[in-house]
Amino acid sequence: MDYLEPFTRGSIVLVTLNSPREKFWGAILDISPAGVSVRGVDLNSFEEVTSMLRAEEPVMPSTVFFPLNRVERVELEVANGPIPSLSDRFISKSGRRAEEFLDVLDDGGPF
Repeated sequence: MDYLEPFTRGSIVLVTLNSPREKFWGAILDISPAGVSVRGVDLNSFEEVTSMLRAEEPVMPSTVFFPLNRVERVELEVANGPIPSLSDRFISKSGRRAEEFLDVLDDGGPF
């Protein structure tokens, strides 16, 4: 992760939205003056998605666009002291890396 430019394509984030209030966990695809494009899952579905992946059931992340007027906050998804990040919880519960599930591995090719 580049701490000088933290909100770049592929960064794992938690997006807090208003009207209605919701949270979305995923990887940034694009940020523009119009809004934020993210590939991920609604935070309310996080546990269900990890359980489905652990059981090898088919599940795909959603690719969504949130207009800037709905975006309250975008925060980098990192551990906070002893509290594990959602990405850490994701790998421990699903057995897969978040970047792999979200299809944002930086292998030099497009994602």
